[in-house]
Amino acid sequence: MNTANILTLTRILLMPIYLIVFYSNLENKIIYAGMILILAGITDILDGYIARKYDMVTKLGTALDPVSDKITTFVVLISFVSANIIPIWILIVLGLKEAFLIMGGAILYYHGDKEVIPANKFGKIATTSFYIAVIAAILNFPNTIVYTLFYIVVALHLIAFVNYLSIFTSIIKDKNRI
Repeated sequence: MNTANILTLTRILLMPIYLIVFYSNLENKIIYAGMILILAGITDILDGYIARKYDMVTKLGTALDPVSDKITTFVVLISFVSANIIPIWILIVLGLKEAFLIMGGAILYYHGDKEVIPANKFGKIATTSFYIAVIAAILNFPNTIVYTLFYIVVALHLIAFVNYLSIFTSIIKDKNRI
């Protein structure tokens, strides 16, 4: 287990702490939960940077990083919907997108020589936009701004999905030619 993978696991372990704080009776619970998310976001940036810079890229890390991202996304979206911060349709759209990505990833991994599609610029931009929208919501920006940012998040996630779908189909076509 290398440093980058430990950071990814830390991000996963931060999510129950986020939920405990988010649903607590603390006076500024949303701000404190947001601080935990920012810490999770920092681990997200650091794990990839460290893995690439110090040649610590592993199959485990390549598979674990998107799982960690999905856990973070679902935890935040579900908590935000339950607190009426965002409408449920955002959770549904992004949830369906993530479910399809998980299925596609499982197909490639288990039926494609343990192949994993690594994160690319589209996914990273979508993830960054998600954190920006979440921070705006946590900082209690006006609903118009928060909703606009989440609409952008949905659009960017759908663009990333189409990109991953394109990569997935080309890998499947290449495997069927062999």
